[in-house]
Amino acid sequence: MNASSFSRRSFLSLALAAPWLSELAQAKEAVRDIRITRVSHCRIPTRRSKVAGKNSRKEVHGDSSRDTLLRLFTNSGHEGFGHGRLQRKQAEALLGKKPFDFLDQNAKRVSELFGVGTMPVWDLAGKILGKSTHAMLGGKGPGKVPVYDGSIYFADLLPDYASKWKDRFREEIDMGLKAGHKAFKVKIGRGAKWMERKAGDQRDTEVLKAIRTHGGKDLIIGIDANNGYDLAGTKRLFEKIGGLDIAFAEEMFPETVEHCLDFQAFLRDNKLETLVADGESHKEATTFKPFVKARAIEILQGDMKRFGFEGILEESAMASEQNLLVAPHNWGSLVGYYMQLQVGRAIPNFYRAEHDPLSTPILTDEGYSRKDGLATVPDSPGCGLTINEKEFEKQAKVFYDLKS
Repeated sequence: MNASSFSRRSFLSLALAAPWLSELAQAKEAVRDIRITRVSHCRIPTRRSKVAGKNSRKEVHGDSSRDTLLRLFTNSGHEGFGHGRLQRKQAEALLGKKPFDFLDQNAKRVSELFGVGTMPVWDLAGKILGKSTHAMLGGKGPGKVPVYDGSIYFADLLPDYASKWKDRFREEIDMGLKAGHKAFKVKIGRGAKWMERKAGDQRDTEVLKAIRTHGGKDLIIGIDANNGYDLAGTKRLFEKIGGLDIAFAEEMFPETVEHCLDFQAFLRDNKLETLVADGESHKEATTFKPFVKARAIEILQGDMKRFGFEGILEESAMASEQNLLVAPHNWGSLVGYYMQLQVGRAIPNFYRAEHDPLSTPILTDEGYSRKDGLATVPDSPGCGLTINEKEFEKQAKVFYDLKS
């Protein structure tokens, strides 16, 4: 059955259903004839607006990345896609199945078959039901989602800018402002690997002062050391930069409950309002429990793609019990950025989305935009993204494309 021959009665029942199909049985009835007829697994290239340099642990991150996608097609003409991957045999088993057999909307969970790569199912379900993913995930967030530019790496250690690094940081801040940002995360920790400790720490301070001077008092600045400091070194750093009004400090040192609480006490004693952020290396939400119980991390940063929608929702619910915030980690993924924004519209304790300035002509994101540090997120069905098939054909790498 193709899109043109799809049952008119099925569409009518869908249109006349309750404003929100909260019961899974009701949703199943409305879409009972829809089945998965094609599954495609692919990878798309993305390109950054600049070269991202080193951080405290890793070499130059470069100007490109890629996203791995799973595409689900149905006999109704609907397609859902997003971050995900399945082995070929698992994908073959999907052919002929009903997509809503894999979705428990009441529990806001997709079948474990998809692992954390559930975005294609949420996207497909939303397109079938005419609902945005963020509404299906809860719809309790703000109308516009706060974001920050996470791309301020060690530009001073790139050969092209070594002699004019202050100018380069000013340029990069201006690039971010032009892209609609007013919040920036600045990488620090040069003394962990690339410079002598004292000189590296001093350079970190100089970079932050140069950015604050250039951006002015209204620029929101967070820092991320990628565990490039220890607790004592972190305190010494903040004795120098305390007056720069740092909004959050991420991964300053390998996190323990005791060290995070000690750092918080230091900040309070010095009358600093910096929030402690951490958690991108956690593999699942449950490992945050001791940190949440002690309120040792104020911004939980489970990785967006590693946790998936469900893991971030679990993290958010846990954090809300202690009035803590959630800001998913995201780097190297354009699709992960859109996933964050959908979550940002879904939960009330979302802090900011991390933007890696990637783009691709393969994806069309009508309805998404940034201005004054806030991102608009469309109410269009699913995640609001479409694929430019001509560009996809030219640039994507397809691992398999299965049809029933």
